[in-house]
Amino acid sequence: MEEKTKDVLRILVSVIIPPIGVFLQVGFGMHFWINIVLTLLGYIPGLVHAIWVIVKFDGSKK
Repeated sequence: MEEKTKDVLRILVSVIIPPIGVFLQVGFGMHFWINIVLTLLGYIPGLVHAIWVIVKFDGSKK
């Protein structure tokens, strides 16, 4: 599957549960835990961070 298509799917998953989209992009790294905290503080900060991580980071680097 093309990387852009994967990114779109990750963003769609992130709309439902932001940490899952981050996990699919970077695994259990620092950004995953940051996203957990942001999502607990509020859905919107977690969602914005998740979309940023998906757009910013290459999926092949975990």
